[in-house]
Amino acid sequence: MKQWSVGTMGPQDRARWDAFVQRCPNATFFHRAGWQRVIEEAFGHPTWYLMAESEGRIGAILPLAQVNSRLFGNTLCSLPFCVYGGIAALDDGAAAAVDQAAQQLAARLRVDHLEYRQLQSTHADWLHKDLYATFRKPLLADNERNMLAIPRKQRAMVRKGIAAGLTSVIDNGTEDFFNNYATSVHRLGTPVFSRRYFRLLQEQFGQDCEVLTVRHAGKPVCSVLSFHFREEVLPYYGGGGDAARVLAGNDFMYWEVMRRAAERGCTLFDFGRSKYGTGAFAFKKNWGFEPQPLRYDYQLHRGKRLKDVQPLNPRLQVLIKAWRLMPLSLANAIGPHIVRQLG
Repeated sequence: MKQWSVGTMGPQDRARWDAFVQRCPNATFFHRAGWQRVIEEAFGHPTWYLMAESEGRIGAILPLAQVNSRLFGNTLCSLPFCVYGGIAALDDGAAAAVDQAAQQLAARLRVDHLEYRQLQSTHADWLHKDLYATFRKPLLADNERNMLAIPRKQRAMVRKGIAAGLTSVIDNGTEDFFNNYATSVHRLGTPVFSRRYFRLLQEQFGQDCEVLTVRHAGKPVCSVLSFHFREEVLPYYGGGGDAARVLAGNDFMYWEVMRRAAERGCTLFDFGRSKYGTGAFAFKKNWGFEPQPLRYDYQLHRGKRLKDVQPLNPRLQVLIKAWRLMPLSLANAIGPHIVRQLG
């Protein structure tokens, strides 16, 4: 039986770490080494990128970050601000080694709980929440067939956007994207991320972090920031203002992501996670995507129960309504200080 030693990723290990991520079937875009820099620099959270090695070869990895908030608790998570994470492994023994190391780290840090955001639960005996589903669907090489695979009513909305004369461009920067996204989340009553966060994402991941902006008569209507990983495309942050709703801009926007991704050779469209019972959840179902439950794994440590800090919590509805009434400029200034505590 192999003996696995667990350490943390150093600067000299980044290339090996990312090479492992590329060849490990259950690794995701969110396992990439670049997220360590993004989380540390954009949010100031400490990270531990655990890796199990034997004879110089990596057998498993587990990226972790600690979010310690007076408001929302103290969590060790793989990975905050990401929909997927958890253990990525090519060997069961290596997976067990980083798993044990993570639990020991959580105990040492005296966190409320340890959280793995994996596509598939690996700890049936831990706590779970039936809160999120993800939406993933194959992409075809033929965009005519991709269009016809969209249900009729939703397809009509895409064609409405096309008929309105909408166009899409790939942006080198994030300014138009930020303005569109900030407007959208403010309308929803949600704190916005910092401009620096989005700049760091694009700087760190380069062409694998793509910003698409939809325009009408030369003016930006809505934007989406997408990640590319292997043959997958993941539209991750998106939004727009009133014009997007009038012109079916969001519908056109996601079609353009799909169309361009197919031309790029992508074979899977990952629409990301949404909470059950929300408008985003219904929107993705309307595109013909079947929800796949996400049962994240939670192990309690100092905490006696999991805190309910998601927006559907009735106690947060008052704050959400108040946030919507706040001037956008003030919300954009305060939002990043709040959202960094959420993870």
